[in-house]
Amino acid sequence: MFELLSEKIGDVFKKLSGKGKLSEKDVDEALRQVRLALLEADVNLKVVKEFTSKVRERSLTSQVLQSLTPAQQVIKIVHEELIAILGGKQSWLVPAGHPPSRLMLVGLQGSGKTTTAAKLALHLRRSGQQPLLVAADTRRPAAIEQVIILGKQLDIPVYAEDQKVAPATICTQAVQRAKELAASWLVVDTQGRLHIDEAMMEELVEVKKALQPSEVLLVVDAMTGQEAVRVAEEFNSRVGLTGLILTKMDGDARGGAALSIKSVTGVPIKFIGTGEKVDAFEPFYPDRLASRILGMGDMLTLIERAEKVLDEQRAKEIEKKMRTATFNLEDFLEQLQQVKKMGSLSQLIEMIPGLSSLSRRLPEGTDEKQLKKVEAIIYSMTKEERQHPEIIDGSRRRRIARGSGTAPQDINRLVNQFRQAQKLMKQLDSGKAGILSKLK
Repeated sequence: MFELLSEKIGDVFKKLSGKGKLSEKDVDEALRQVRLALLEADVNLKVVKEFTSKVRERSLTSQVLQSLTPAQQVIKIVHEELIAILGGKQSWLVPAGHPPSRLMLVGLQGSGKTTTAAKLALHLRRSGQQPLLVAADTRRPAAIEQVIILGKQLDIPVYAEDQKVAPATICTQAVQRAKELAASWLVVDTQGRLHIDEAMMEELVEVKKALQPSEVLLVVDAMTGQEAVRVAEEFNSRVGLTGLILTKMDGDARGGAALSIKSVTGVPIKFIGTGEKVDAFEPFYPDRLASRILGMGDMLTLIERAEKVLDEQRAKEIEKKMRTATFNLEDFLEQLQQVKKMGSLSQLIEMIPGLSSLSRRLPEGTDEKQLKKVEAIIYSMTKEERQHPEIIDGSRRRRIARGSGTAPQDINRLVNQFRQAQKLMKQLDSGKAGILSKLK
């Protein structure tokens, strides 16, 4: 996410930080480079002009230019203005005055609308709500079946009717069903099209009239860039949007849609999809994303992801094992699998302040391949070998290599790295050990 933009802006500020004092010419040259980086990232031209104009105006004050750290002051201003164009503050879902609250998802086909409906329902349940998924897309073949399957997988109730029933009727009946189930939120998946047309908009207006939702969220593919902004403008003018959900944010190296859409449409981004898995979905925080763009990391999101997947009691047990050097390959495998649930290695590194540039240097798929190789090696070991890697001799190495589809030197490398890690753990005092528990 924002890989190219982060890299180019990082280079600009690296040059700026190398200067003791800043002149108007220095600021203008830096902003020229920032302007080019934003345009290459497919950010709307009007947004770019307004952004750079505000940054320039604030940066050329004597308070900034004559400060002891002028470059840091300019970076701080850029950070604040980035937060502003991303929406300023987080925008929450607005519940209805009386339950059930109704949420209507709209969007074009291919934007990930149906999958997003399931992800959003799961997010609501994890937030303590009782969601009911409603399959109201009667146009796309198998759309209703897809919602039913996703509902079963996530153990979330689904209301569905025959494809011949009008979407507005389905929504009216779903409200009654939600009351019977004491559901707090209806998440309604509506019909999409391959393109915007009059019939589509009229149907959505009818559904909205029948449903009376407190939230109308547009699901839009972030990878379509400025087309996503145009689609959002069109839907907002015809249906009236309360928020946006940007999908496929993990695949958009430029990020132009996210940086333009709020400023152009006035509609806040409420959630982002960061992967294909059902839990790869998170609330949108403008300040956190601005920090990631500028290479400042995002420790809050990292900690929140850790809290979702890591067991506190187990983390304390692992910490104790680390301190006493009894941490073995079985424990290592368990922690590896927990970390994998938090996202890809490159995503996690990107959130650690100062390490974002490292994530950009990782070849695509490196982390997945390496983790799978390590998993295969450990799974090919016996229980005794996992608990006591020191017993692994030549014949055992060859057997493990055959079983895992790797070479004996791969086994050597893993065991040697693990031994070094054990030695390091033994040297750490209790105040420095247990990274996982510290995340709690």
